[in-house]
Amino acid sequence: MPVELSRRNLEFPEPDEADESGLLAVGGDLSIERLKQAYSKGIFPWYEDGMPILWWSPDPRMVLFPRKMIISHSLKHSIKKQQFTVTIDTAFAQVIKHCAKTPRKGEDGTWITRDMRNAYTRLHEAGFAHSAEAWIDGELVGGLYGVSLGKAFFGESMFHLVTNASKIALYYLVEKLNSWNFEIIDAQVYTNHLESLGGEMIPRSQYMHILEKALLIEDIAGNWKERI
Repeated sequence: MPVELSRRNLEFPEPDEADESGLLAVGGDLSIERLKQAYSKGIFPWYEDGMPILWWSPDPRMVLFPRKMIISHSLKHSIKKQQFTVTIDTAFAQVIKHCAKTPRKGEDGTWITRDMRNAYTRLHEAGFAHSAEAWIDGELVGGLYGVSLGKAFFGESMFHLVTNASKIALYYLVEKLNSWNFEIIDAQVYTNHLESLGGEMIPRSQYMHILEKALLIEDIAGNWKERI
């Protein structure tokens, strides 16, 4: 049974207490401090409108090691063509809004609820959530957003309106993360798309070991636009 969280206590149960589906806890809130506490323990929120907040820590875990990203021939071609302009932390609100509207295979609604959008926007304003954007002629055509703590980046969602746009945004974000010696990108759960980019499934115990090491390094907080 998942643990019920109170609004007063920010503490989470240990990740290995999650059930077989990865569900660990229910309730609480989406405050900045609770979200930071959750991600620092390998836990993330994922729920739909009309449901209580659900907190997850799946085993195994989908991750992407920045230096092992796979660059396909089509992506290499897009990079060479320089079709896209890529920015960081320039249009966070637009990116998360597009991610929420993008239809997902096998999903009727979206887990990026209004409360989730507001919570991650606050986290962005506090310097801990970031976006990468791909543009063509000044129009936003793809991007992604996630959370950063220490030398770990926790990917949340991505979208594209033009082929390869989100992959281009990810490529340039990974280039930046590599320059900062990030240890890991947490992709949370398996998808064919992530696997095609080099994502792999690892045991939660291994993931937690890597995460603990990554969190020993000081956060790169603030707006990353200023650091390009």
